[in-house]
Amino acid sequence: MQVVRDAFEGNAMYQRRVLIVDDHPFFRVGLRRVLSSDERIAVIGEASNGYQALHLVEVERPDLVIMDVQLPGVTGLQIANALRRQAPSIAIIFLSMHVDDDRLFAAIRAGALGFLTKDTEPAVIIEAVMAVLRGENLLRQSVLGSPALAQRVLREFRMMGQNGVPTDPGVTLSPRELEVLDCLIIGNSNKEIATRLYITEQTVKNHMTSVLRKLQVDDRVAALRYAVTKGWAEIGPQPYAAVLPMIEEPAARTG
Repeated sequence: MQVVRDAFEGNAMYQRRVLIVDDHPFFRVGLRRVLSSDERIAVIGEASNGYQALHLVEVERPDLVIMDVQLPGVTGLQIANALRRQAPSIAIIFLSMHVDDDRLFAAIRAGALGFLTKDTEPAVIIEAVMAVLRGENLLRQSVLGSPALAQRVLREFRMMGQNGVPTDPGVTLSPRELEVLDCLIIGNSNKEIATRLYITEQTVKNHMTSVLRKLQVDDRVAALRYAVTKGWAEIGPQPYAAVLPMIEEPAARTG
């Protein structure tokens, strides 16, 4: 986890605050370089996993989070759901090696406003970030461009209208409970979780008890199995990202 103070900090009131969440350090460096090249953007921190992202959002209050869909431990989709509960006004853009209708639909359900592949040109990334920060929903364009996805989204909203809740609402964990679960999936002990989250071991145990109760499982292994089965978590590092385009200097901004 890294908190970055931008060189334009004296003019921070004119900048929009962005948090980067990705488990590949090389990719984060490239993305930070791209975003920081635009004086309208202040990269206020980096996180390599979900629990770091939740902590930094609570402390730094960014305007936008640009996040990998597949993080080690709890996935970016689940972290996005928690972030939206933690900070409802926050904007989210997802990153992925590839995009398909399933990923777009999951991103829409998670409340994201944009979805970019990791080989996107730097200038396009900046354009997308600024568009979302202006309040534009870039995922709507993706829906309009895919009739199958549009039908799927329409069915979802019809179900919400009838029942008042989205289909398959699942289990809702608090941001802190999700942080604890994320640390568990990564392989941390209670003592290590307490150190990472700046809480006591007893507090960790209390949160873990609550997680087990909500998931209706008996132990930590069963909780891990539940998270993987439900698609909440990925075990092990994700495939290395194609990051070379991210290191290139973006085209000069005009206008």
